[in-house]
Amino acid sequence: MRLLLLASLSLLLFLPAARAQLLNADDFFNDGAHSYLSNNIPQALQTVQTGLQQYPDDDHLKKLYELLKQQQKQQQQQQQQQNQQQNQQNQQQQQQKNQQDQNQQQQSQQNQQQNSGQKNQQDQQNQAKANPAKEDQNGQKSGETNDQTQAAAMTQMTPEEAKRLLDQQKNDEQVLVMKPQGKPRDTSHPIKDW
Repeated sequence: MRLLLLASLSLLLFLPAARAQLLNADDFFNDGAHSYLSNNIPQALQTVQTGLQQYPDDDHLKKLYELLKQQQKQQQQQQQQQNQQQNQQNQQQQQQKNQQDQNQQQQSQQNQQQNSGQKNQQDQQNQAKANPAKEDQNGQKSGETNDQTQAAAMTQMTPEEAKRLLDQQKNDEQVLVMKPQGKPRDTSHPIKDW
């Protein structure tokens, strides 16, 4: 039983080698061409190379081998081009992302500067309101605040002036008389309702 098992295993191991010896050059060519047509270039190359080892002078195998080598070279070039294009796209995406990040940083810095500038202005205004008689940074008195308070005092009305102004406007008012649009109706004729 062991002997039978060993014999069957040895046949299985040596079967591809024995099969290769039984094939002629046309069989190698046909197998290689079939693999090529099914777009399995590596297997086709291996089959044709095995055939060329046994039949190195066969013209069909040589031509198919050259064709397969050209095809393999073209596939490698296409793969390299695809890789380069993918790398370029990745670089462009990375550059765009970096640009967006820079834009966001600049925008946030501008916002911070604007906020701090507004806060400084508010602080200065609050200080000016709290201390109107203090000297400003140049050593001059703040005449602007004094002028503003004087102008505000001049524009305020006394209650008597406000009452007189309202009375004048009341006297200028007139009653709005409504005039009918279109022709006046003659009311002497009865109105027909049919």
